[in-house]
Amino acid sequence: MKRIAMALAASVMLSTAACSIAAAQTIRSEAAEHPRIAAAIRELEDVIRYLEAAPHDFGGHKAAAIRDSRAAIMQLRAALAYRARIDRR
Repeated sequence: MKRIAMALAASVMLSTAACSIAAAQTIRSEAAEHPRIAAAIRELEDVIRYLEAAPHDFGGHKAAAIRDSRAAIMQLRAALAYRARIDRR
């Protein structure tokens, strides 16, 4: 019984991993199709690193800028994921 449960759990994990890998490849291909969006994500990630390392708070706007930049990255990634889902149909 334990073997069956272990085999079932392993197959579920493998199928989930395979779906994740396929989705990641599709999103990567969407990033290639939309290089300006991919570049914007990279630039925003760079800005976040810069702001986090900065010794000053930019007049109190640093935390909000980091928060909003992260939100923008999430939205851009969601846009690429949406395109990936639509293009697979």
